[in-house]
Amino acid sequence: MSQTSVKFTLEKETKNSVRYKEIPEEGKAPIIGTVYVQKWFAGDTKTLEITIDKKD
Repeated sequence: MSQTSVKFTLEKETKNSVRYKEIPEEGKAPIIGTVYVQKWFAGDTKTLEITIDKKD
């Protein structure tokens, strides 16, 4: 089992959602890239952190 946390920053607001862009670790490629979160959940949050739990 492997766990990774990915950080995102606000990129753009759309009609019903907010688009966040991944902040990759220095020297590494992005894991997810872009993620959309519904406005009712995101609110006015400027940054997100998503934890991925990879189960082998």
